[in-house]
Amino acid sequence: MALATGYNAGMPDFPTLLVVGAGDVARRALPRLTGRYRVLVVHRRAEQATMWRALGALPIHADLDDRASLERLAGLADCVLYTAPPDESASGDSRVARLANVLKRRASIPRRIVYISTSGVYGDRHGAPTPETAPCRPDSARGMRRLTAERLWRQFARQTGASVTILRAPGIYAGDRLPLARLRAGTPCAIASEDTPANRIHADDLALLCVAALERHGGIRCYNVCDDSQLATGEWLDAIADRYRLTRPPRLPHAELATAVSPAQWSFLRESRLLLNARMHAELPVALRYPTLDAFLASADATIELVADAAAG
Repeated sequence: MALATGYNAGMPDFPTLLVVGAGDVARRALPRLTGRYRVLVVHRRAEQATMWRALGALPIHADLDDRASLERLAGLADCVLYTAPPDESASGDSRVARLANVLKRRASIPRRIVYISTSGVYGDRHGAPTPETAPCRPDSARGMRRLTAERLWRQFARQTGASVTILRAPGIYAGDRLPLARLRAGTPCAIASEDTPANRIHADDLALLCVAALERHGGIRCYNVCDDSQLATGEWLDAIADRYRLTRPPRLPHAELATAVSPAQWSFLRESRLLLNARMHAELPVALRYPTLDAFLASADATIELVADAAAG
């Protein structure tokens, strides 16, 4: 597939980056990518094309669930940033499988892959410190799908010699991704004696880590990508409730909490692990914008969201 006329005009000889997953994190990363790469963004909906073009990328229409539409992506890119979620109706990740098969069939194969996975691949570690070397034992379908995708990209690396970087992310938050609706609804969380430390990452910082990971060369490497907070879920929710002048959530023992929240919420709440991010700090040259929740809550972004929330209320 030829690039759009004029797309390369006046641009340096940048490598070509294929972004798969036209979502929030990719959008946040784009300003730091367009000065380093020719950026192609895969999108499914026609209305997305105008936004990505305005941000300096070339939108390419393709559907990860339609193998024929993926053929146009073969041979285009030097690097791939994959942020798309798995198909939740499948037990594995057929989307990664289809794309990887297409990408490795051409003589020109991407040399670097960055994949956003989930810390859910570790399963429930009962609050134990969890480095990247901890065994992966997902006990949710969500975690199993992501682990399958990781294995597919590892296989791609072994077959092609590409560098693959896996970013295992916990819960992602931002000013427009806060649990304000949950707090207003009075959704409970665990009592303090049954609550455990958890990890999160601000979407802006995850975007910065994606950019840094694209610069990594050689082999396969996993990173726990999280901030430096070790707040339990209840503490995290309490801090947000206080900042936005909302009622703190009620607390319940696990035996009652399991039936008081949705199955999806319980699948997150019942798992507990404490991610260790020393490798991230040592090897990915990123100064986190929000190393703690307090850093975010004290920021202008949190204040803007507070004003917007008050206006909406």
